[in-house]
Amino acid sequence: MSTRKSLKTLVEARRGAIVPGAFNALSAKVVEDLGFEAIYVTGAGVTNMWFGMPDQGFMGLAEIADHTARIRDAVSVPLIVDADTGFGNALNVYHTVRTLERAGADCIQLEDQVAPKRCGHFSGKDVISTEEAVSKIKAATDARRDADLLIMARTDAAAVHGFEAAVERAQHFTEAGADILFVEAVTTADDIRALPQRLDKPQLMNMVIGGKTPIVNATELGELGYGIVLYANAALQGAVAGMQKALTVLRDEKEVTESSGLVTPFAERQRLVGKPGWDALEKIYS
Repeated sequence: MSTRKSLKTLVEARRGAIVPGAFNALSAKVVEDLGFEAIYVTGAGVTNMWFGMPDQGFMGLAEIADHTARIRDAVSVPLIVDADTGFGNALNVYHTVRTLERAGADCIQLEDQVAPKRCGHFSGKDVISTEEAVSKIKAATDARRDADLLIMARTDAAAVHGFEAAVERAQHFTEAGADILFVEAVTTADDIRALPQRLDKPQLMNMVIGGKTPIVNATELGELGYGIVLYANAALQGAVAGMQKALTVLRDEKEVTESSGLVTPFAERQRLVGKPGWDALEKIYS
């Protein structure tokens, strides 16, 4: 089964599959190595980790396409790719979908924020008109060459116009051909419970650690009928915390050892990046 068909099956099962985010090829390999069934290529993570900047529309198509291609080459599980607003109007969205499909995306996520967008859990967001947002989703579905490529439509309207307006937009996105719906930054447990009852298409629920949406266990979200439970930046936040801990010890104690438990052992790092396989390949060509 192709990764695109595999992802479609996973989403349609509506069992609350946890999908962590990856911000580079190594983080993607860690996600796959731990047995997760899909990976989210996170725009916020790429922006934070590669630019050292906040998630406020600084990432472009070239950066996310490059990261997608590198991650696709490193792992074999399905990839959901964060394409922000599609980087422009409906024609730009068409080009974005073509580009990310070639790069190896299995699902492309597009949102309805006014550009430059910002993290869905930041204040000060605004959204484009429903009509323009629908036209962009139509362009995305028309652009794909592989019918198995999934289009995820995200709306940030809840923060701007309220929960009911967000549900209405999501319904319009369904009519425009979206395969997966993503209502971002809902703020109450009642809204979380209501969405699977209100919308027919499979849905993603975003669990932002420290964000505006209450954290709900993925098992419960699966029982409610969500297809995907996204932890877009759990790996990033964990990596930053780990770096801070290890480097604080190095600064204060002037050394860090494997036995400290603060760092991944040297041998494990080599295993994750596939050194034994490369050693075997080297022998073939020597």
